[in-house]
Amino acid sequence: MRVRGRLRTLVAGLAAGGWFPALAAAAGEKQEKLVHVADTRGLSGFNLYFADLYNTNRLLFTLETIAITIVMGATLGFVMDKLVGMIGLDLSKRDVKE
Repeated sequence: MRVRGRLRTLVAGLAAGGWFPALAAAAGEKQEKLVHVADTRGLSGFNLYFADLYNTNRLLFTLETIAITIVMGATLGFVMDKLVGMIGLDLSKRDVKE
């Protein structure tokens, strides 16, 4: 019985959370489509390249950002592994116990 009451409260809360913002948003004027652009004034070098890429081709921007993140993460991992190995901690020979 208690579970059913809590379930009703949860459903009512979710319904109110979904309906009230929708009703509030529907009360105003119709809005134009929102356009996101990066401000390229005063940029140069890589910053200008990536800002222009963001403005012109979002898919290529996304793919390049993912590739750079992967390369930077792998590089940082290998460098830290070498540094930790230099101080005498060998992480490759530890046993994983799950």
